[in-house]
Amino acid sequence: MEVVNGTRIREFVLLGFELGQRKCFLLLIFFSILYVLTLAENITIITLVVLDTHLSRLPMYILLSNFSWLEICYVSTTMPRMLFDLASSHKTISFSSCFLQFYIFFSLGTTECFFLSSMALDRYLAICHPLRYPQIMSPNSCYVLVTSCWLLGFLVYVIPVTLISSMTFCGPNVIDHFLCDPGPILSLACPPLANAPIILQTAMNVVVCLGNMFFVVLSYGAVILTLMKTSRQGNRTKSFSTISFHLVVVALFYGPVAGSYVVPVGEGEMKVIKVITLFYTAVTPFLNPIIYCLRNDQVKEALGRLWKRKTIFLMRRVTV
Repeated sequence: MEVVNGTRIREFVLLGFELGQRKCFLLLIFFSILYVLTLAENITIITLVVLDTHLSRLPMYILLSNFSWLEICYVSTTMPRMLFDLASSHKTISFSSCFLQFYIFFSLGTTECFFLSSMALDRYLAICHPLRYPQIMSPNSCYVLVTSCWLLGFLVYVIPVTLISSMTFCGPNVIDHFLCDPGPILSLACPPLANAPIILQTAMNVVVCLGNMFFVVLSYGAVILTLMKTSRQGNRTKSFSTISFHLVVVALFYGPVAGSYVVPVGEGEMKVIKVITLFYTAVTPFLNPIIYCLRNDQVKEALGRLWKRKTIFLMRRVTV
């Protein structure tokens, strides 16, 4: 990408948080711990589902184990780079690496939208159509659904990212963010800006986010109406508890994402956007496993079974 004076932009500078050295060090410690805990939580869930024969056959946990793997990939796309920048004064990122991060980050975010819709569909079928649920959401059907989420997520942004990366950038090469986000990147493009990449990028965001959010709202709305008609109080309370956790996860994802696009333009706008982005890239992946699984009775029982098997195995090794 050529600059006005004829030189080439070979790298960008990620401005980050613009804090003092002491505050950067404290953030480095805090987010390092948060990153390790996020990885540990999601790896635990994947391990449980893979090793526990009961959970591995249930569609909801097939989806959740893949969702945990998605969260690991999602948080690893931005956090290691952010931690490196907090620890170093060298905050440059190559042109190709920047757009690769842009593509992977948005593709994983899009995949998460589809996964949230898939889990909403799973709960809708389980509660609203319980007799047909085993046939519709068989393990094979579930794996097809999972594969579709990953494929659609990574296909949606191929063309927008290709078009934006082919634009001419006039500089300066400083991105006012801690990751390669399209907003700050497009602000560096040479005028007049090409309309096609921007329109396509915006259209994809609207279609993917609003479309999936609308589907999730309809699915859980139908679930809530069905539960209100249920005569058995115990089943209703348990199902409402499960659905409420799911809705919290949906709100934690779509709330900050929507907020990053409706923040009013003005002084301090980027600071607010950075905080919002930091929340759904670092904090939400840490909270999701706690909300979705680690408070779940079936997961607690699976943890107990795994711990019991491990204890018996160790005792046998000792006696041998």
